[in-house]
Amino acid sequence: MIEFIETTKEFQVGQSTVKALNHINLTVQKGDIFGVIGFSGAGKSTLIRTVNLLEEPTAGQVLVNGINLTSLSKKQLREEKKKIGMIFQHFNLLNSKTVFENVAMPLELAGTQKTIIESQVSEVLAFVGLEDKANRYIDELSGGQKQRVGIARALVTKPKILLCDEATSALDPQTTKSILELLKRVNIEFSITILMITHEMEVIRDICNRVAVMENGQIIEEGNVLDIFSAPKEDTTKNFVQSVVRDDIPLSIYEQLKENNGSKRVYNMKFIGVDVGQPVVSQVAKRFNVDVNVLFGNITELQGIPFGHLIVELVGPKAEIQKAFLYIQHKNIQMEEVSAHEGERANHYRRSVGYAVHG
Repeated sequence: MIEFIETTKEFQVGQSTVKALNHINLTVQKGDIFGVIGFSGAGKSTLIRTVNLLEEPTAGQVLVNGINLTSLSKKQLREEKKKIGMIFQHFNLLNSKTVFENVAMPLELAGTQKTIIESQVSEVLAFVGLEDKANRYIDELSGGQKQRVGIARALVTKPKILLCDEATSALDPQTTKSILELLKRVNIEFSITILMITHEMEVIRDICNRVAVMENGQIIEEGNVLDIFSAPKEDTTKNFVQSVVRDDIPLSIYEQLKENNGSKRVYNMKFIGVDVGQPVVSQVAKRFNVDVNVLFGNITELQGIPFGHLIVELVGPKAEIQKAFLYIQHKNIQMEEVSAHEGERANHYRRSVGYAVHG
């Protein structure tokens, strides 16, 4: 388990003090694959580096399995750090050494016996699928193979925690998928807790069970992945979610709503689990005196659970629209009305984050 308690990290930049972490309170439970996402400069890299004291907190605590590493002697700290593995965005491998030698380095530095080194290195290379590359040099490998070497090196000391610092952002989508599948195996087969930082919401969707969103050195939203994807609260979180689950509405629709005389309403419908298969739209069209126009829809999968968005326009008498709205709500489907005012806010936010405004 990893626990951040009022964790603060400040850097001195010239005459100014920059607060990279601002009173972080966050708990990563044993067995989690916990993702931390944020834009560049949000503080996520600093956060993960405080876990193994690559960055020492200015104030507050970071507890690893209940132990505050800053309170340990150098010898005790070395022993605890063996329980924390780390993989990096740009691999951090030595081109002058073979795959075997790179993976063996943590054990050699710890003074491990040669026979044990040979056994443990061979074991982890087989696990990551590189047993046939043991004697190759690093510059002979592909990017995905290099990251597998990095994972093997992190696993060779048999850690309890694995820190992933943008571990897939330098890889192509297909290789990213294979690395994420490997990390899932690491989590399940070795019971290793994984804390990973990323700026890719696809990574959060595909591997994490919990996620925290960072902005300006603070956690602005945190929860299980299904809850965050289905009901994001903060604008930054919504922006990340929309990069994977497209539910943003063309601004032309908002413009039409400004001239609405009450005969139409636009709703964002959210389906989770078995609700995805309900023929709600056709039922509404049959039961009520309304026309139903589907403006946008998609289905994705989160932690094995289907999750769908459907943006619909209901056109007809106010009373019939209200009946249709209540009918859909009784089906346990989330319904959020889309207003012209929300369009103005969406337009402002898209411009502030560099979205291409469409419609």
